[in-house]
Amino acid sequence: MEFRVLGPVEARRGDARVPLAGTKIHTMLAALLLARGQVVSNERLSRSLWGWEPPATMNAQIYTYVSRLRKQLGDTVAISRRQPGYALDPRDSWIDAVEYERLDRLGRQALAARQYARAGTLLHSALELWHGVPLSNTTAFLAESEVPQWEEAWAATLESRIEADLALGLQQELIPELTRLVAAHPLRERLRVQLMTALFRCSRQADALAVYRDCVQVLRDELGVEPGPELREVHHRILAGSLPEAPTAPVELIRTAPAMLPADSTDFTGRQAQLAELVDELAGLPAPHDRIRHHLVVVTGMPGIGKSALALRAAHLLRGHFPDGQLYTDLTRPDGTAKDPAEVLQVFLRALDVPPAAMPPTLDGRVQLYRRVVNDRRVLVVLDNAVDEAQLRSLLPSGANCRTIITGRTPLNSLEGVGLVRLGPLTDAEGLALLAALVGPDRVAAEPEAAAALVELCERLPLALRICGARLASRPQWPLALLSTRLQPEQHRLDELRHGGLDVRARLRSSYTALRPTARATLRQLALLGQPRCTAAQAALLLHTDERRSEEVLEELVDARLLDLDSIRDDHRFSYRLHPLVRLFVREQAAEVLAA
Repeated sequence: MEFRVLGPVEARRGDARVPLAGTKIHTMLAALLLARGQVVSNERLSRSLWGWEPPATMNAQIYTYVSRLRKQLGDTVAISRRQPGYALDPRDSWIDAVEYERLDRLGRQALAARQYARAGTLLHSALELWHGVPLSNTTAFLAESEVPQWEEAWAATLESRIEADLALGLQQELIPELTRLVAAHPLRERLRVQLMTALFRCSRQADALAVYRDCVQVLRDELGVEPGPELREVHHRILAGSLPEAPTAPVELIRTAPAMLPADSTDFTGRQAQLAELVDELAGLPAPHDRIRHHLVVVTGMPGIGKSALALRAAHLLRGHFPDGQLYTDLTRPDGTAKDPAEVLQVFLRALDVPPAAMPPTLDGRVQLYRRVVNDRRVLVVLDNAVDEAQLRSLLPSGANCRTIITGRTPLNSLEGVGLVRLGPLTDAEGLALLAALVGPDRVAAEPEAAAALVELCERLPLALRICGARLASRPQWPLALLSTRLQPEQHRLDELRHGGLDVRARLRSSYTALRPTARATLRQLALLGQPRCTAAQAALLLHTDERRSEEVLEELVDARLLDLDSIRDDHRFSYRLHPLVRLFVREQAAEVLAA
């Protein structure tokens, strides 16, 4: 779970936002998060929610808001009643405010140690966690008490980051930014000092002195005070021409080990053979005499089959084999569009402590620098949800000791030296084990027939089982048989297979919409067939085309993991099969097309 307060208050589970309705709920969550696990009294919560005029039912309403939060957040956090109020234990959750404070602290330490490149990287990263005005969707009462200190912290971090950038010789690039900042914050003298310093180092002494004169006037008019000692000292040095120049020594890259992997799943179940294969392939151990180990492995399978979960479990098991760090990125944005490789490389290079001064502006330049930086290191790279090979090629390290895990719905097997791990549905035993891990073994043992029916109705698809597990875990009073009954009608099954940010229909839609129109039309025709399997010849008759063209479209659907290559018949023709949940989804799409 991720929590964000440095902007609108949000709770996110993976890429999906947890729905939290109303200003009061966001205020409750923010107040508990900002307490860092300490008890927040009912009185303090009341002031955050209603100011000094709380309703008579104050305690009851606070209890209601806590109950809603518990239901919406699930067991990823614990909100406990502790006199005289409530406390939130985030457990393993990521909180942007906590991460910001960590990066800011490390950045200031690096700045004090004159490690300017490291300081700049850390402080840049700290500032990137901000997404607007903190707590912007909470009550004015909470914002009035909390926002000023956060805005002051942001400004101090910004000034420290600019100090690091000035030490790296970036004065020319800083002048436009500092000019805007001084206009927005005319009373912050340190920004004036930094702008004057940048201007002087760019041989603009007159402009630097003009900044000082303007500051003197603003301070006298607004506050009735004179400039502080730091500003006067810089002014004096500019007049004397004795202000130190920026360092001219080349910038060195500091070798630190990035640790970008998301948290490992605590309920990973099954896939032991594939997991062992993946770890064995990439651990760097000597290969048997009859085979060559791959540096690059692609985990592929249909939407919701558990590719990312397997890749991340393997990556965590492999961390000890890659002491120089682990890089991770999700290559698909939440809206389904592909990330730009140049943006990904900028994040990777910053994680590898490449300072802004050394960041190439072009994709080719970043690719060359990335490969040079990791060339002699043991780094594991995880590229999740790859869109296509063109996106990937710029992100693959070339070092002999680097390894890469890629997940994608297409096999991507035209990449050089790639190993392939194909995932199919779980076995019945694995499906039951996953359900037990999600809802508890006692509930599964108490209703073995209903549990087996759920596994069958979910077609042993991990995503569908996780949704069922999440729904049952949030409703402990539900018997498993109730959810099994609700899943029985095919016309409602996909409606039932969604919970929070998890949605089988949405996951299938992203693959479906990426198809060419011809492939989508073919898939709709196949879904309307009364038989579960067909050959290219049978599809050709259905689609009024020849067998060769029919087979090309069917293979495109196989590559998109929306159609399975089921078997080879006695006449040497391939048989193709639609996964039952894919069939349900595509029938919905066919009905929409017919109704349009």
